[in-house]
Amino acid sequence: MKEFFLKNKKNIWFWLFVIITVATLFILPLMSLDAGNSGDEDGFQWPYAEQIYNYYATGGKDTTCLQNEDMGMHGGFFDQFTYALTQWFDVDNYSQLRHICNSIFGWICVLFAGLLAYKLGGWRAGVFTLLLLFFSPRFLGHSFNNPKDLVYASMMMAGLYYVFSFIKEYPQPKISTSIKIAVFAALAIVSRFAGFLLFAYLVLFLIIYHIIINKKQSLSKSNVKLIGKYALFVIAIGLVTFGLCIALWPYIMSSPIKTMVKIFTGMSHFSVSLRQLFEGTMQWSDYLPWYYTPKYILITIPIAVILGVILFFVFCWRKKEDRFWAFFLFFTFFFPVFWIVFTKANVYGGWRHAMFAYPPMVVAAGWGFDTLVKWVEAKLGIMNEELRMENGDANDGGDGARPVSTKGIIVNVASVVILLALLIGPIRHIIANHPYEYVYFNELAGGTKKALGQYELDYYYHSTRAASEWVIANAEPKADGSKIRVGTWHTASVNYFFRHDTARFQPTFIRWYEKENSDWDYAIFTVTGIAPEYLRSPYFPPKNTVKTIDVDGVPICIILKRQDKNDFLAAQMKNDNTKLDSAIALYQQALAVDPDNIGALLGIGECYVRTNRPDSALLYLDRYHKIDPEAEMANYMRAYAYVYKQDAKTALDILLDIEEQNPKYAGAYQLAIQLYLQQKDFVNAKKQFVKVMDVDRFDESFVQLWLQYNQMQNIDQNTAYRQLYKSMAKSFEKRGKKEEAARFRELAGIKSK
Repeated sequence: MKEFFLKNKKNIWFWLFVIITVATLFILPLMSLDAGNSGDEDGFQWPYAEQIYNYYATGGKDTTCLQNEDMGMHGGFFDQFTYALTQWFDVDNYSQLRHICNSIFGWICVLFAGLLAYKLGGWRAGVFTLLLLFFSPRFLGHSFNNPKDLVYASMMMAGLYYVFSFIKEYPQPKISTSIKIAVFAALAIVSRFAGFLLFAYLVLFLIIYHIIINKKQSLSKSNVKLIGKYALFVIAIGLVTFGLCIALWPYIMSSPIKTMVKIFTGMSHFSVSLRQLFEGTMQWSDYLPWYYTPKYILITIPIAVILGVILFFVFCWRKKEDRFWAFFLFFTFFFPVFWIVFTKANVYGGWRHAMFAYPPMVVAAGWGFDTLVKWVEAKLGIMNEELRMENGDANDGGDGARPVSTKGIIVNVASVVILLALLIGPIRHIIANHPYEYVYFNELAGGTKKALGQYELDYYYHSTRAASEWVIANAEPKADGSKIRVGTWHTASVNYFFRHDTARFQPTFIRWYEKENSDWDYAIFTVTGIAPEYLRSPYFPPKNTVKTIDVDGVPICIILKRQDKNDFLAAQMKNDNTKLDSAIALYQQALAVDPDNIGALLGIGECYVRTNRPDSALLYLDRYHKIDPEAEMANYMRAYAYVYKQDAKTALDILLDIEEQNPKYAGAYQLAIQLYLQQKDFVNAKKQFVKVMDVDRFDESFVQLWLQYNQMQNIDQNTAYRQLYKSMAKSFEKRGKKEEAARFRELAGIKSK
């Protein structure tokens, strides 16, 4: 350590590296104090953390966590750790503690990315990497409250650094380095199961490096001995990693290998599908285009990082001795994204599932900028300062360095100025929009203003904290003294901020498109899940919006104040067929207050449809369609109105549009099939059956339609069922679900392939 300090004590880049790392260690936790809760914290992660803590605290007697299969698929290392801290130190504001700890993991990621860049290119490359990663708004924002993807990325980056060190130590690996790999690999795995990739990296790069170093040697005795030694090291690392995983992960303790295989299979066939706003349309995550992840990365990272990666490809492969390490770095940021694309992985929420690939990419960018500066220095005849430190000089006074030349100073200062200039956009965004740094789109996307209605903004619900605090500070008390009902579809996060004021407030769950059917006084909604056409329309935000939470002037969250409750009272009456006219009268009163009340427009339209007054229904439903052209329920009711007008063609056109906008809207398929059967159009009816099977929305209600479809063609019921099973088998096979396909082939009496 003393020798290391003496070697670097006059290296300005070393001291800049130290200053930045120390400063960010304090800055990140301070910034995290302002962060809101994510959508998963209170709903899933914190309750599971309590279950795991109770398991350990009771010596394994409380096995509740073992029954939680959904959360058990994730190790929950971070959640265990932070929950334990709150219990040991009696912390009430556990959310803030989690965010501070989360930010420290973000700092660990920044540190190890900088250290790897230093190993590759020197302290200047390390400084460039620190700046590029810290001023990456998406990464910075996730450092506050993403204990899955960010913590996983941090552990992977630290583990990658020690994999690099392990290979660098060839042919004399250190036990200490091996232990560090095992520890970080285990922590990565119990953060996200994909952490096993770190062990795969170790084996892959070790084999490649060994082949490169020994390519001219045969399988000599010494070479075989070396292979054996490394095999033992790798096995030992694997065993220690496996042991730590078992110790930290109660869900796998009883049957580690069997459970891990089960988790791997479950992760490979991840079934949760969410609707995502991408390229201006709402799309299901399992139907997103192949380029979803790479494009999201490209439009949400700083342009400086993109330029740095280009420089990496231009300069870092020139020297023969650098090519393996350039490949090492390239593979670690390219392969994960490639694998997501290749396997058509079900991802959502931007590129957070690929976040662990980003720090190596930034290391490549930092190294790329450094090699450009070195190229400029070489062209100007300037000896790089770090080379002088290594080589020494007769005029250095014995301390390993001599004064930097004027040209050298100019080049080095200019390199930092240029890099910071390239980062002006991200830096401005961070300062202007804290704590919503992660809602960032770069110049390629036209900035955040252009992203409204095109891409997801606050998909992690950070802004519900500011919205909740505004309601607490500004809500008007009710005349009857009853609790103020705060509606939201993010009750888990909102509940946390109202937990000390339950005497005045009662958070309640409501959906955006059904909010008029519920009883609430104020409502909090992030713009996630709202139709893009509506977001881009002059009708957004609604007239009863009393506060917006903005990023660069774009609302990412809105607070509504209820003006009257006639729409809610009408919705209650609408459920009784004998009170539909009374409901219509109340809806008309609600529309007198706000003519653009989409809930009232839909409700009154439905009432008129159910009373067989389609022309009156369309007056209101068409007005809704003008406000929000993609509103599925309103369009579905429009289709029904045209059915009552005996205009099947227009009804079918509307239904087919709904299917295109939302392939999983089952009601549209049901009504379309009924209309095709009325017309005896069996070809198009069959197409509808196939489509609804392919989107996995075929349920019991469609079985009756299928039997009716076959009966109309004089096909007996037994044959109809066999054909149904055969069609289901084909659909599952088409989607790669081999087990389900085999089951239905068996039901159809078809021999397995």
